[in-house]
Amino acid sequence: MVIYPKLILETLEKVRYPGTGKNLVAAGMVADNIRIDGNKVSFSLIFEKPTDPFLKSVVKASESAIHTYISPETEVEISVQSIQAARPEPEKLLPKVKNIIAIASGKGGVGKSTVSVNLAVALAEMGFKIGLLDADIFGPSQPKMLGVEDARPEMERIDNRDLIVPVEKYGVKMLSIGFFVNKDDAVVWRGSMASNAMKQLIGDAAWGELDYFLIDMPPGTSDIHLTLVQTLAITGAVIVTTPQEVALADARKGISMFTGNKVNVPVLGLIENMAWFTPAELPENKYYIFGKEGGKRLAETMQIPFLGQIPIVQSIRENGDNGTPIALDSNSMMGAAFHQLAENVIEQVNYRNTHLAPTHRVEMHN
Repeated sequence: MVIYPKLILETLEKVRYPGTGKNLVAAGMVADNIRIDGNKVSFSLIFEKPTDPFLKSVVKASESAIHTYISPETEVEISVQSIQAARPEPEKLLPKVKNIIAIASGKGGVGKSTVSVNLAVALAEMGFKIGLLDADIFGPSQPKMLGVEDARPEMERIDNRDLIVPVEKYGVKMLSIGFFVNKDDAVVWRGSMASNAMKQLIGDAAWGELDYFLIDMPPGTSDIHLTLVQTLAITGAVIVTTPQEVALADARKGISMFTGNKVNVPVLGLIENMAWFTPAELPENKYYIFGKEGGKRLAETMQIPFLGQIPIVQSIRENGDNGTPIALDSNSMMGAAFHQLAENVIEQVNYRNTHLAPTHRVEMHN
């Protein structure tokens, strides 16, 4: 039997792609490289992604169709092309990012996200290239704090991959699951779904060159934390707490999680948020609503650097709600406080990079 290209195409019209129900030719999945050498046939099938769940079954069905409708003696060689290149291996993710900093709390409600966004803005104001990842899948708040709730990230074709372009505001590149869900709806996902979404925000985004990549972690110790330390080699962690004992107890757990043998991420230091309250009409007074210097004592006990104290100030909350972080105004008392905090973090990162070996990703074995 004489084999010719049209016969191959007519045969592949009998094979359907399960994802759309279209035959391979109509779906544009047969590349224009059919080669026939006597009884040998070779061609390529085009898939959108190299991880296409139907890839193997479609290749097998194509080979079977040729054997069935042309000849069982035909030697078939099918190669695969991808429109979308594969996501780089974890060790090759974010090659242009110098420092990755996890900002964690252990407990919710201690102002971790407020500290994260103001630290990011302060670093950007100092001239650094900054990225901010809102890793709190179930309670994303960074879009509101940066005033970009209505933004919708665009896609850009880079190196044969369609990548999410982070939203940029105040010199900070930021991505959050909040951009992709209705802000009034609860995110009700299983741990695996949340972890996969986090991997996409990291590995399928055009973060580019960054001096500091800040990750606003969810409270507690969850699947997201494990996913992050498995996906990225984190330079160090910053712990945020309030002075009250219930927050300090959870902060200890957060510190323990990072410094444990399995994770082994250096803790750059601890920030005591809501350290005291000073009313505007009594600027000399300090009221220690949540206790006095509990965070400072915890840092001394755990032998980690103490990065500073942030008081309860109405303008911090107002500016966060308005999408204009207080760190934008470095001349204000609180703006200057966050700039000092940024300088302290830079100092600890430099010390860590000088005196400690690079962090490795956590590899889990069954």
